[in-house]
Amino acid sequence: MLQPKRTKWRRSHLVRPKKQASRGNTVAFGSYGLAATEGGYITNRQIEAARVVLSKFTKKTGKLYIRVFPYLGITKKPLQVRMGNGKGQVETWAAVIEKGTVMFEVAGLADADCKEALRQAGYKLSVKSRVVQKGEVLK
Repeated sequence: MLQPKRTKWRRSHLVRPKKQASRGNTVAFGSYGLAATEGGYITNRQIEAARVVLSKFTKKTGKLYIRVFPYLGITKKPLQVRMGNGKGQVETWAAVIEKGTVMFEVAGLADADCKEALRQAGYKLSVKSRVVQKGEVLK
């Protein structure tokens, strides 16, 4: 699973996704990409599940680019613990996704295969998404 090697602080504040992504909103490396149509969080497990789906489609001929990284620690208190006594421990890691962010890119495959692979990977994520082509910007 993806997680930072080290962080400056043990626990972080939650970051709210802004309205529209100003960076990372175009397909830069591949020919097709998977862009978020809404803001939200994607956990490291969801990124891994989408990576597994995409790697099965790309095999040895295609190239896969992951454009997001889970840097935000999501904390949770244990079950049946009384209120107070500080913030809980980091339970999982998540990536903050703004509307329009390109999360995954695929290159080196036929157009139909690229679209199908990204569509299948979109089912594994907790944010709504759609397939975009190089040069296209989601608005």
